[in-house]
Formats: sequence, structure tokens, C-alpha cells
Amino acid sequence: MMEIKLLIPGGKATPGPPIGPTLSPLGLPVGKVVADINKATAKYAGMKVPVILRVDPATKEYEIEVGTPPVSALIKKELKLEKAAHSPGQEWVGDIPLQKIIEIAKTKLPEMNTDSLTSAVLQVLGTCVSMGVKVDGKDPREVQRAIKAGEIKIE
Repeated sequence: MMEIKLLIPGGKATPGPPIGPTLSPLGLPVGKVVADINKATAKYAGMKVPVILRVDPATKEYEIEVGTPPVSALIKKELKLEKAAHSPGQEWVGDIPLQKIIEIAKTKLPEMNTDSLTSAVLQVLGTCVSMGVKVDGKDPREVQRAIKAGEIKIE
């Protein structure tokens, strides 16, 4: 079994690079694979999605595993942002409710290096810091401190 890792625009994969040139030498039906990837990633339209394609070159069978987009992409989608701040900490590009941060953390939890929702929320808040996104009108570092101090309970 061979693994091919791709970063695909959700629902908009094409038979061009990187998929076509990778699959053609393996003798796979590129059009069908692309259609299957697009179907599997459709709910992430407008975001780049990690996809692992497991291929058995002998039988030409394949399976598609779809990951979740990066935390920054989920935050941008939630706030309908094009870009993060150029100068995070000095410039703010949006404000997201803590409840949405918790939802994003729950979505990403299986892929994070923790099984604690609180730790996952702290990591997502760290992404907010680097993007210049406030949480409930506050600097995300204030929210992190409040969680660590037990003033805000997660879970």
C-alpha cells in the first residue's frame, strides 16, 4: 500500500498537478479519483484540506482519508476573513466567540497532540494570537490566562 499526501482545495480538486502526474504512472483512473476526492472534501469548500490517498498499485484499489483544514483556515472561515493580521498584537482583524473556539478545538482534537479539550482550546487560542483575532473582545492571551487560572472552565 502506497500513501500519497495532498493538500486539496475542498471540493475543487482537478486532474492537473499534483494529482494527475502522481496517479497517472500508477495506472489509476484519475478522473474517478478526482471526483471521489471532490465528493469527500465538498463540505470544506473554500478551504485547503489535507487528503491521504492510499493506493495499492497491484490491484489499482484506493481509499481516501480526509483530514480537517488547519486551525487558521477554520478561524478564517468562521470570521469570513481573507487574511490574518499583518502585525498580530497591534492589529486585530476579527473577534470570535469563545464558544466557536471550543467547537474548532473539538473538530481538531483527534489530530492534535493532546486528548484534553482544555489543551486543545489553549492551542486554538494561540493560533488566534498569531492571526490577530480577538476572543469575546479580548486579547486571546487574556483568555488563555483565565483558563489556566481556572476562571473559565472548558468541557
